Amino acid sequence: MGDLMMFYGDECVHCHEMLPLIEKLEKELKVKVEKYEIWHNSKNKSVYDKSNTTIKCTGVPYFYNKKSKKGICGAVSYPQLKSWAQGK
Repeated sequence: MGDLMMFYGDECVHCHEMLPLIEKLEKELKVKVEKYEIWHNSKNKSVYDKSNTTIKCTGVPYFYNKKSKKGICGAVSYPQLKSWAQGK
């Protein structure tokens, strides 16, 4: 497992809006963002629950950086996403 995690729901519009930004991030920074669907997968939901302790996000998308222990709740701009991925 990598350090960068994205939690999403299959039917989540905001999650789908973030996917092109995730792809750009992966190419630009040469990183991998592990994706976890939590609306239909209870095992992934428990991973979400364990990583969602700092900001207490109540939905998806939720992004978590295991290295910096920082999370982002909701759809964000590319600069915000990049800063999160870099641990800033």
